[in-house]
Amino acid sequence: MAPTLLKLVRIKRTDLPTDTVALARFLIGAVVVHDLPEGRVAARMVETEAYLADDAASHTFRGETRRNRPMFGRRGHAYVYLNYGVFWLFNISAETEGVGAGVLVRAVEPLLGTDLMQQRRPGRTGTELTSGPGKLTLALGIGPQHSGIDLCARGDLWLARAPHAAAGIGTSVRIGITKDIDRPLRFFERGNPYVSGPRKLNV
Repeated sequence: MAPTLLKLVRIKRTDLPTDTVALARFLIGAVVVHDLPEGRVAARMVETEAYLADDAASHTFRGETRRNRPMFGRRGHAYVYLNYGVFWLFNISAETEGVGAGVLVRAVEPLLGTDLMQQRRPGRTGTELTSGPGKLTLALGIGPQHSGIDLCARGDLWLARAPHAAAGIGTSVRIGITKDIDRPLRFFERGNPYVSGPRKLNV
């Protein structure tokens, strides 16, 4: 779809499934929008991972803390954390208030503002721009200041409905974790070149 014809419709909280796995699948094809001072950037989510309340790999497994509090909020809030002291990772809370669960956004496909994304990632073009969880936060300008914000409310960072259905959704185990490694909780748009991870998982 040409950018000039793209109509972004804000997602309502009632649009979001209350089940974490269902939400991780629902978000494939949905759009992350960030209205920056320089202009708007927007990208389709093409890869997600679910982190459940009983999940040893989740930040919420040992209970609520000041850092992970957004994951215990109502579905549709941002949780942004620093991974290994290097990259900020963007998550979306997934359940009812008091239940710690969320969805990690692992890769996105640029729709609007690609030039602005490239300014934030000098020398990176094509799939290298947003094909990973640390890459996409840099490109979209998402950081710790966004942790806890309501992605369904009026604001500069928000979610929009999918402009078209995903070509097909694949499932695999999650990437880069050491606990609960066998759970099939990673979802991706089949055939999308922006999907990250080893090729053997992307079938």
